[in-house]
Amino acid sequence: MPALASHRKPRTRVRSTTPAVGLTTAALAGVTLLSTQSAMAAPASPKPSIEDVQKKVDDLYRQAGTATQQYNQAKEASAAQRGKVDALLDDVAKRADKLNDARRTLGNYAAAQYRTGSIAPSATFFLADDPQAYFDQNQLMARMAGRQQEAVTDFRTQQAAASKKRAEAAKSLETLTESQATLRTSKANIQKKLGEARTMLSKLTAEEKARLAALERKKEAEAKRKAEELARQQAAAKAEADRKAEEAAKQAGSGGDTGTGTGTGTGTGTGSDSSATTKADKVLAFARAQIGKPYVWGATGPSSYDCSGLTQAAWKAAGVDIPRTTWDQVEIGTRIATADLQPGDLVFFYDDISHVGIYKGDGMMIHAPKPGANVREESIYYMPIYGSVRPA
Repeated sequence: MPALASHRKPRTRVRSTTPAVGLTTAALAGVTLLSTQSAMAAPASPKPSIEDVQKKVDDLYRQAGTATQQYNQAKEASAAQRGKVDALLDDVAKRADKLNDARRTLGNYAAAQYRTGSIAPSATFFLADDPQAYFDQNQLMARMAGRQQEAVTDFRTQQAAASKKRAEAAKSLETLTESQATLRTSKANIQKKLGEARTMLSKLTAEEKARLAALERKKEAEAKRKAEELARQQAAAKAEADRKAEEAAKQAGSGGDTGTGTGTGTGTGTGSDSSATTKADKVLAFARAQIGKPYVWGATGPSSYDCSGLTQAAWKAAGVDIPRTTWDQVEIGTRIATADLQPGDLVFFYDDISHVGIYKGDGMMIHAPKPGANVREESIYYMPIYGSVRPA
């Protein structure tokens, strides 16, 4: 008997959603965990302290000062190279004229030879009216050949000289292009550093700006205290030197047991010392007259200055030419210890020698400080001293 077909409805499998819910919950938990870990791994940067801001801004101004010296150096090199290129181009033009003259001379000889043609010497002898005429004509042709050879030699010489000068001019133009590129880079770097400093200062609150000003006053007071200490030391050293000189003069005047001698000499200081003092006076007189004028990077006066522009102009007023940049100025004259500084000496600052001022005495200097400030008097201890020189 055949099996009866089952009339029961097949069971439909119902898929459980529980695992999906579990996966979603796990994913959310994972995201939450990652978010928590990220927050723990990268906390918000704390706001810098006013001391940090002061240090950073000072460093940005120092970097801008370094870039300014690079700009000054590139500008000076560019100007010098431009003069050299112009001179070479003038020379190339003159040599081109000489070359053209030599070329025309050769052309004249070639045209003359083409018109007369080339005749064998034997034919010339037989065609001549008499033997003497032949010899005269032959001698004339020899002289013409000599001149033609001279013209060829002159042409080749002018051609070689012109080619050499053109190569020099091309190389100088390449150097000029490099100097101008350095100039643009230095200018952009200055603007970048100054922009960063201005941005940092603009974010300060009124209270923070007041605290920053208080820190500046504290820094200035400490620098002034050190300047006063140097002034006392220099005054004591001078007094001791004067005392010893006076004692030496007394001993020289009273020496000898024979009391009948009469001295007639009149002592005078050395001319070099007098000349140096006169120059220093002129340097300081010029520098004082610039107080209150603004600092502008790359400026050399008369309405504004950067630091090395002021020192260069001041010594020029005393009749002494010194280089443009701090890096070159520090290499001139005589090195001087800080304790031995005299008015007119140049004092350099920072390890990269990016700033300079004019010593005026008593631990103070006149300098063009930084963008946003004017030429002023300030303690030489306001910045870390690198060294000092006496230009003349």
